[in-house]
Amino acid sequence: MALGNHSTITEFTLLGLSEDPHVQALLFVLFLVIYLLTLMGNLMMLLVIKTDSHLHTPMYFFLSHLSFLDLCYSSATVPKLLENLLSQKKTISVGGCLAQVFFVFDIGGTEACLLSVMAYDRYVAICHPLLYGQVMSNQLCVRLVCTTWSLGFLDALINILPAMRLDFCKDQSIPHYSCELPTLFPLSCSDVSTSFTVLLCSSLLHGLGTCLLTVFSYALIVSTILSISSSSGRGKAFSTCSSHLTVVLMFYGSFFIRYLMPISGSTLELISSLQYSVVTPLLNPLIYSLKNNEVKAAVRRTFGKYLKY
Repeated sequence: MALGNHSTITEFTLLGLSEDPHVQALLFVLFLVIYLLTLMGNLMMLLVIKTDSHLHTPMYFFLSHLSFLDLCYSSATVPKLLENLLSQKKTISVGGCLAQVFFVFDIGGTEACLLSVMAYDRYVAICHPLLYGQVMSNQLCVRLVCTTWSLGFLDALINILPAMRLDFCKDQSIPHYSCELPTLFPLSCSDVSTSFTVLLCSSLLHGLGTCLLTVFSYALIVSTILSISSSSGRGKAFSTCSSHLTVVLMFYGSFFIRYLMPISGSTLELISSLQYSVVTPLLNPLIYSLKNNEVKAAVRRTFGKYLKY
């Protein structure tokens, strides 16, 4: 359908989480606190990993990139959410909406790849410990991280290009607190079949593909752990990957709910979106710091003058 046949829409209205002003005020305080804690937690992880030589290993090199991604992920959506909770006019420009879609895809796709890389790192550490230093060289780690960023960017690019061709001429209201590609389809009077097909294929190839790689790595890890004779040895081996496994389950659980379920504007969609864009970036540094003795020791060394344990 040609673009010139319809009135041009320059902005969307984000309906958000609630229309009640009192509820909006409470939500603003809640999400502001969560956002500030997210910034503090991930910046702390970046600082500790950067300054503590004990954490200059492949595992924490990947973790530093995960913390940076969580900072970017949260910053792509939460500031606009906070602005709209205080504003009477809860709008976002079409260009700003598409930019938000791009960054969510870019960061989310990169994180999916990075979680697979981290699973491979744990596989090498547990299944081939004697070869770990040789296999996970600095050059390989850098190449793997560059690949994750490249694949995330490519995933975002192939999804945003068809979306930029959509003609928006229907109801401008988005039943969400942020812009996500599935919520834009009902607002378009263009043919969305191409964009929908690209979204479905990329979600299956990128999301399911990285998930299967992670599952395969953990299948080998579990097989190796079960072959360890002593219970203390099994416990120690499992503890090295328990934090990462927790993060993986949270990430993929919310991802598949959001992008592989029918578009309905339901409460479940909002909850799943909040989990991966607001809650998960907050919890990731907590999971790695509370469940990892090396990180806790590094925090003590870095902030020992200011924190009392």
